[in-house]
Amino acid sequence: MKAAIYCRLSEEDRNKQAETDDSNSIQNQKVMLSQYAREQGWEIYRIYSDDDYTGSDRRRPEFNALLDDAKKRKFDIVLCKTQSRFTRELELVEKYIHGLFPLLGIRFVSIVDNADTANKGNKKSRQINGLVNEWYLEDMSDNIKSVLTNRRVNGFHIGAFALYGYLKDPDQKGHLLIDEEAAAVVREVFTLFSQGYGKTAIARMLNDRGIPNPTEYKRLKGLRYQNPKTPQSTLWKYFAISDMLVNEIYIGNMVQGKYGSVSYKTKQNRPRPREEWYIVENTHEPIIERELWDKVQQMISERAKPFSDGTIGLFARKARCANCGYIMRSGRGTKESGGRRYLQCPNHHVSKDACEGAFISVDRLEHSIIAELNKLATEYLEQDEVLQNIQFCDTLKEQRKQIQEDNEIYTKKITEYTKGIRELYMDKVRGIITEADYLEMTKEFSKDKGRLEHLIMENEKKLSDIENRIASGDNRRDLVEQYMNLEHLTREMVEILIDYISVGKRIPHTRDVPIEIHWNF
Repeated sequence: MKAAIYCRLSEEDRNKQAETDDSNSIQNQKVMLSQYAREQGWEIYRIYSDDDYTGSDRRRPEFNALLDDAKKRKFDIVLCKTQSRFTRELELVEKYIHGLFPLLGIRFVSIVDNADTANKGNKKSRQINGLVNEWYLEDMSDNIKSVLTNRRVNGFHIGAFALYGYLKDPDQKGHLLIDEEAAAVVREVFTLFSQGYGKTAIARMLNDRGIPNPTEYKRLKGLRYQNPKTPQSTLWKYFAISDMLVNEIYIGNMVQGKYGSVSYKTKQNRPRPREEWYIVENTHEPIIERELWDKVQQMISERAKPFSDGTIGLFARKARCANCGYIMRSGRGTKESGGRRYLQCPNHHVSKDACEGAFISVDRLEHSIIAELNKLATEYLEQDEVLQNIQFCDTLKEQRKQIQEDNEIYTKKITEYTKGIRELYMDKVRGIITEADYLEMTKEFSKDKGRLEHLIMENEKKLSDIENRIASGDNRRDLVEQYMNLEHLTREMVEILIDYISVGKRIPHTRDVPIEIHWNF
């Protein structure tokens, strides 16, 4: 008769142990069960051992390996210390101990509580054991939930890992400290977004510089995960940036309970409505200043949206209030006023003291920009052409130097990706990883390697263009002349010519609105 020995140790067992008590240790279980098997004359087929798993966790790797081998009838007996080591769920007692195992001709034995499927007389006691274990799980779940809720309500951090940008305070349980290395990246993400960079663009910038994403950063810092064998991407993604930009923990508020478990029998979680979250303000030092936070939240809520006809406003996300810095919102007047479009600071409606309230019609702003553009063009054409050429060449040489430096960084990253793909292939050949794991893990490498190769190609084209422009001389006069004497602007022109426009409040007793144009050239 071949016996499969199953051992399990949970974190709860560790907490209950005294320093001198090792009766619940995995090693002791193995010794006890091996000795019992030998006394019965059974051959030990294999010892299956799950360390740091609860009896209600159905994803235990060795538990599932035992079930797979049972279905293949590789042994005749399953031997455990107690029935609860195998499972604490009554449902699984019936499914496996009283269901699958008898069909396969496999005997279940637990030596401490005398459970033995070869003894039909103790089936009821096995069921009672299963019911008691079920009650134990439910009571334990309620007690743990009560303790965790109390700590959440009082603003203590209860997660296994601190949010990226923070560290768990070693001297004060439940308190967070700033991790300056990661916090610098968080500040950069918020700053870049406030300057108009998109979430995908920010992720690419971080990846191109080789900055590890939060998961990889924690791994590099030696933090332990429950399932380290799961392939993890080292790259920043759109959603990592998106989640970071709205996480209130970065302004010093403890926010927990966004997800809740479906049942104590499963580790599946589901989102909870915001009113059920636990939010406690000012529990730790903020990484992001309130002013920057408010600006980013406003930008997120007011991303440029197309009009009902599918077009984008002429100055969408280009016009800002000179007083508060908020992006001005587009609107349309009444039919009586001709239904003309206008731009208005949205912050004026929040509070009378929040902002003076910049306001300008789109037509008036367009005319002002055209007038300023014509003025600049005239002044430029009157400047000394030799001096312009010198400045022009110096600027292009700076651009060439920057592009060459970027290409060196991209080439280095491509070499790293190529090496990584080669090493993963060798791991697949040696059987260290599966074909599926290999394809999944190399997918991101190949994707980003291709993207960087494309960037290098684009940069090579830019370098070629710069060389040609240096050789042919300053052609900006042609560009300036192209945009002289315009009657109307297009969205494409605005994108090419203008970085942003600062609009002030109308000067009292006049129709003049102060504007400041920040050009792209």
